[in-house]
Amino acid sequence: MRYTVATDGSEESDDAIRHAAVHAGALGATLDIVHAIEPEAELRNGELVLPGSDRATELGRETLAAGRQVAEDVARERDADFEIETRLLAGRPADAITDYANESGADAIYVGHRGLTEEREMVLGSVAKSVVDKATVPVTVIR
Repeated sequence: MRYTVATDGSEESDDAIRHAAVHAGALGATLDIVHAIEPEAELRNGELVLPGSDRATELGRETLAAGRQVAEDVARERDADFEIETRLLAGRPADAITDYANESGADAIYVGHRGLTEEREMVLGSVAKSVVDKATVPVTVIR
């Protein structure tokens, strides 16, 4: 079995990692922790530029490392043995998460209910809701 869990570094996404790790540990499943970076492209002198992409990548890797630590803590606390993989994704988060889950053969996706600020979420829409709408496998939304 293989589970995909999305993280953005928020407490709710940490809760999603914990929940997914408990399930992965119980079934010996692989846990894929993913973080999606949505590049903000600009057109400068006729060329596409992704400003701040190095910093975004660095922050993404830090977010994944923190997520891995959360999963490892669960494994240690429960004396569970499961594989943990991390992957940095690019693109709109809901699309990147569901595409990755499909390509990796995930059996389920776990996401936090809300990782963004409430104001930003009203403008962008809920990533969790979009994942539920786009997913081809069961999705668990953690509150």
